[in-house]
Amino acid sequence: MDSRGASAAVIEDPRGQCEQLAERTGIALPHITAAREHTRERVAELRDALDHETLAGGMSICVFGSWARDELTPHSDDDWAVLAAQPFAAEDQDVATAMDLAEEHLGAGDRAPGSQSVFGVPFDLPGLVDNVGLNADTNTNLTRRMLLLLESRELAGTVHDEAWRAVLERYLNYGVKDFRPPRFLLNDLTRYWRTICVDFEGKHSDTRGDDPKWVSRNAKLRTSRKLLFAGGLVPILLCHLHDRDAMPEFLATWLKAPPLDRLAAAFLWAEAESEGARALSAYDRWLAIQFNAAARTELKALRHDTRRESPLFEEIMEIGRQFERAVLALLFNTRLAALSQQYVVF
Repeated sequence: MDSRGASAAVIEDPRGQCEQLAERTGIALPHITAAREHTRERVAELRDALDHETLAGGMSICVFGSWARDELTPHSDDDWAVLAAQPFAAEDQDVATAMDLAEEHLGAGDRAPGSQSVFGVPFDLPGLVDNVGLNADTNTNLTRRMLLLLESRELAGTVHDEAWRAVLERYLNYGVKDFRPPRFLLNDLTRYWRTICVDFEGKHSDTRGDDPKWVSRNAKLRTSRKLLFAGGLVPILLCHLHDRDAMPEFLATWLKAPPLDRLAAAFLWAEAESEGARALSAYDRWLAIQFNAAARTELKALRHDTRRESPLFEEIMEIGRQFERAVLALLFNTRLAALSQQYVVF
């Protein structure tokens, strides 16, 4: 079956394919559905509130992470940032106004962005597209660029779409060949995934083993971070179905869909529905934990040295194993296998 046959609709647009896979395999995904409904409600609420505010041209208030994956729960962090079309001075009044608006509506209490200054701050588009690789491309810059491309959403302003396209074009304007995955983008995605993994260990060593966030970061590494990588990897590999002129719109369609839809569409295209059902069911169990306030409290209380005593952490490890096995089956046991071996391994 090629992309012009029965799977053409799946390849053309992955949106809604999570539900399609669930229907075809008879699985229930109540927590994925609930998270999507909650995300839609919160996005509509914030957009309506910010629509009545005055935001200068060349500014956007954007959200990332679960906000953009359609996985928001009542307990999710607000990973937000102000995105500017051009570089700005430290005292720029337009940026200050945008920051005030964002802080008024996002990040209250324990929903504040992390302490690494990746989010909850302003940054500009030229810094993302001009500094790719080499010393100027810091971990922070790489993280912002990749998350803008893979899981971001605009709540107010006009810059996001321009910035998103500029980042994608930066990766596709050099060395792209017909009917082959774009290696520049693939390599930077892989670099980002490996950076996440290395930084996980770096943060742990900095605290000499007494890291209060080790367990929660480890849980995310097994689940949502792995989804972030796989959800970017699959569309890049599927670029082998297109000539270079068609790749920008293909990637735009896929990368702007929720990552669970991207994976579901790939499982359907690869005729691996049973493995897809395993992946989605495992992830639904992960979101069930995210909806459970008591479970989240327990995770926060666990430490590296006490995690093995927790049935909850054991459950998360099993969720991670099931999700990983299913994704590996998609990459290496289906018609994606030759591409994965050629482009992901080397």
